Amino acid sequence: MRKRIFLCLLTLLSFSIACSRKPSDQTIAQDIEKKIAVDPDTNHVQVTVEAKDGLVHLKGTANSQAARDEVEKIANKEPGVVGVNNEISVVIEGGPAAAAAHSADQPVVEPAPAPPPKPIVVPAGTVLTIRTEQVLSSKNSQAGQTFLATLAQPVSVEGKPALTAGSAVSGTVVTAKSKGKVKGEGQLDLALTSISVGGHTYPIKTNLLSSTVKGKGKRTAATTGGGAAGGALIGGIAGGGKGAAIGAGVGAAAGFIGGAFTGNKQIEIPAESALSFTLAQPLTLEPGSND
Repeated sequence: MRKRIFLCLLTLLSFSIACSRKPSDQTIAQDIEKKIAVDPDTNHVQVTVEAKDGLVHLKGTANSQAARDEVEKIANKEPGVVGVNNEISVVIEGGPAAAAAHSADQPVVEPAPAPPPKPIVVPAGTVLTIRTEQVLSSKNSQAGQTFLATLAQPVSVEGKPALTAGSAVSGTVVTAKSKGKVKGEGQLDLALTSISVGGHTYPIKTNLLSSTVKGKGKRTAATTGGGAAGGALIGGIAGGGKGAAIGAGVGAAAGFIGGAFTGNKQIEIPAESALSFTLAQPLTLEPGSND
């Protein structure tokens, strides 16, 4: 009987000693706070630690998920802790969107770059109708002389605007040969060399627009280097007056100047005359040139 009483007293004494050695909730909370403050991975975390009956409550903010998890590990390793309730919020500079992007379960996804705009290609065979800014003639013009003009009609490619009316155009006098009084052929050959669109100047190559005068005033106009679909003289030729429309349908094998040609007149293209040329090579425009 005495032995049993002794064993009971010994058990109660052991339990009492064990209880006296168990850290208090206040000690648990203070120890966790100290360990968080000295750990280089968590010393920047703003956290409040509370403990009740061995259950630890963590509240505050961390700048990464890794730091938040490390605080929880420190709390779980503390003697006397029976559980951890982690309510620390992860706040990343840049706001909630940045936090979500850097979350462990949501990797950063870079948006795909937008495809670059495609250049506009004006195909060979496209007709460019221009309006001259000065008088050109077989008598007074010289081979190699530059002449200026503007695009008289806009050009579209696949239904989209490519060349706007009014664009500055440059050309060159390829041949200028005065007609003799009795015999000899008068000749005036022209070609376009460049066009300016959207602040860019592009070199171009067109078929030759050639006009001749033979014998007693017979005249012809034709294009060379491009077959039947070449350019043609459209207006104001050989004294017809500014902008005078005197024939020459585009697409004919030879553009007809029209009208009788007598006496010793020269080939003359007044200012503001409309002329049509055909691109001999494609013209590639930078994206946005027509804006």
